[in-house]
Amino acid sequence: MASPDSRQSAAAPVLDKDGVRLTVEDAVATVTLTNPAKRNAQSPALWRALSEAGRALPGSVRVVVLRGEGKSFSAGLDRQAFTPEGFDGEPSFLDLARGADDALDATIAEYQEAFTWWRRSDIVSVAAVQGHAIGAGFQLALACDLRIVADDVQFAMRETSLGLVPDLTGTHPLVSLVGYARALEICATGRFVHADEAERVGLANIVVPGDQLDGTARDLAAALLAAPRDAVIETKALLQGVTGRSYEEQRTAERAAQARRLRDLAGLGD
Repeated sequence: MASPDSRQSAAAPVLDKDGVRLTVEDAVATVTLTNPAKRNAQSPALWRALSEAGRALPGSVRVVVLRGEGKSFSAGLDRQAFTPEGFDGEPSFLDLARGADDALDATIAEYQEAFTWWRRSDIVSVAAVQGHAIGAGFQLALACDLRIVADDVQFAMRETSLGLVPDLTGTHPLVSLVGYARALEICATGRFVHADEAERVGLANIVVPGDQLDGTARDLAAALLAAPRDAVIETKALLQGVTGRSYEEQRTAERAAQARRLRDLAGLGD
């Protein structure tokens, strides 16, 4: 029987660069972090590759599975970022700090783009997470709509401990999932959140043994494809908008969405 990794790589890659591989099979895309020797540590080059993967998704894709090769999903930002020279061809942290405010803001915004497209309304994204998911790795898992985790998972938000803040879009989903007080405690202490707690507090949808992680991700992708695409898109938009609407506004949004669905089912849509 083929290994999970070989099954994931059976399709010819749409993209394969800088530690990121994108493959597509029918309506399911798989984005794989491919540097297990460094525990899938992240860099600006990897973030640009992730952004490119999002732009390269065919319109037929409905589900995107994010996974990491090896023992760890992602151990976070590559430690080279904290050296004076930083990464070759990239501005170091010191260079960024010494630059103009607008240049610093634009650089961080570019980095964030790797983490934003996973919640697009036309796809459902699933992170399959094993081992360490630290800092940027934790935030990348949080960028997805759903998370399946192996029973050895270890989430941690270490940025604050390093004198920084989580700035790769992770704060909003973290608070939405676990609440302000627990999110603050997780970030400020930098402690590990293990599988049992992750499932209990809502960080993980499903916990499985590590050797079942890829199979469970495939099963979930298949289940997500069972409902009509437009109904899933409308439902996702309704749920994403809840925090910004009052109860009455949400009722109105539900009515409008259902009217669109009924007209579409009746063949009266645009």
